[in-house]
Amino acid sequence: MKNPIAKTLLVGLVGGLTLNFVMVLTFRLIGFGWHGGGILLNPSIQSRKLIAVWTQMELLPLVVSHPVQIFVGLILFGIGHAFIYRWLAPAWPHGIKSRAWRMAGLVFFLSFLFWEFFTPFNQFGEPFLMICLELIFWAIIALAEAFAIATVCEWKSATKGKSS
Repeated sequence: MKNPIAKTLLVGLVGGLTLNFVMVLTFRLIGFGWHGGGILLNPSIQSRKLIAVWTQMELLPLVVSHPVQIFVGLILFGIGHAFIYRWLAPAWPHGIKSRAWRMAGLVFFLSFLFWEFFTPFNQFGEPFLMICLELIFWAIIALAEAFAIATVCEWKSATKGKSS
């Protein structure tokens, strides 16, 4: 694809779809359970306040009440992450792995770690072990999205290097 903006939008779409898919696998299936019986909603180990926010207090989170809006929003984050990647990657060592790890670290520390500290820990009184589990989920999500972005973005240069 010759148009760098169009390619970045495509890369971001792939990243955003990956972000959504891996969030469903981690938080939805494992964390919350498909029908609400997951470990993150277990009242014997989870903050009552956090459980109430996710399941009882009106207005329920949009991811629960209107998930399409969140799905689209995460696609837009993926596109934003792709533009950030395209901006920073030239300063990083070459290679999908080294660039993906850097992108994952950037997203994890600037978004996900901050989120867990400021909201579940600060506002909801979430227990430390639940925060640790969520940080594992977020790390998996950050790595999956970063590897998707780096792989698609670097695909042509990675295949050129193998044919030489």
